[in-house]
Amino acid sequence: MAKIVECVPNFSEGRNSATIKAIRDVISAVPGVKFISAEPDADYNRCVVTFIGEPSSVVEAAFAATRKAAELIDMRQHSGGHPRLGATDVVPFVPVSGVTMEECVRLAHDYGKRVGEELGIPVYLYEEAATRPERANLATIRKGEYEGLPDRLKDPQWKPDYGPTEFNPKSGAIVTGARMFLIAYNVNLDTNDVKVAQEIAYRIRESGRVKKDNKGNPVLDEQGKKVNIRGTLKSVKAMGVLLEAHNIAQVSMNLVNFHETSPHIAFEEVRKQAETLGVKVSGSEIVGLTPKEALLVAGKHYRPQATEETELLSVAVDKLGLSQLDQFDPTKKIIELQL
Repeated sequence: MAKIVECVPNFSEGRNSATIKAIRDVISAVPGVKFISAEPDADYNRCVVTFIGEPSSVVEAAFAATRKAAELIDMRQHSGGHPRLGATDVVPFVPVSGVTMEECVRLAHDYGKRVGEELGIPVYLYEEAATRPERANLATIRKGEYEGLPDRLKDPQWKPDYGPTEFNPKSGAIVTGARMFLIAYNVNLDTNDVKVAQEIAYRIRESGRVKKDNKGNPVLDEQGKKVNIRGTLKSVKAMGVLLEAHNIAQVSMNLVNFHETSPHIAFEEVRKQAETLGVKVSGSEIVGLTPKEALLVAGKHYRPQATEETELLSVAVDKLGLSQLDQFDPTKKIIELQL
């Protein structure tokens, strides 16, 4: 079995097509790597890039892309709707075939060490590669974002895993690690009220939200810690965003384990919560790639009698409204069809 690793770096640039092309070109130039997609979002001012290949080649491509981003992106001039820490914001390595999670952890270390030493950018390890429990969660590392990074770097508890402790004003910092296949999945609402989308996100995301009393103050337990209300969906991270280009609000989600919560389960739960707020869902989108299994399961949910793979995929695309914003092409969006 061929050793195949997926890498999905996120760059803090979603508006400058020349910069995005330059990053794409250096990735495509690495032998043993297949470039899959670059999906920029002007509202987020962010681009999600996906490529696959042999392990060592994937690390080389990730480093080349990071070096190019450090050259072309200046975080001092960046603003956008998505949390971010640096020009190259997050670089996950994902096992696809013939590769273990432990191997991907080693790839993250190899990449982080090289970035720190050769580019002088602070690097934090997260998810399966995290060196401390509190660093496993990406949101925890990103707390304070780029603007809060100078102070965080002064804190001994937040010394980078690789690279300098000095603030790099142009490039910020990078988070890298190894994780299971993540599906970036957004559900569209028939409203432009981002508060509605955020309320739904609070209700469904696994981390939930802090419980508050009738005066709006956090409720504390007997130990003085804030009481948290868990969300309805496991292995889901979510937030509400405004998609200005289409003038709609979205519930933007990361399905970090699609075996626990697949797209159709998330879609139906968002629909359920939206109805209680007098809002309807109008469709959804997958950013980047998805495993075929996630859509086959959705197709089977909506049409149990179907058995043919092509029919199941067609049903899933239709019922989830995956072509509402852009035409969903299975040959470009399903990872197995790219190998």
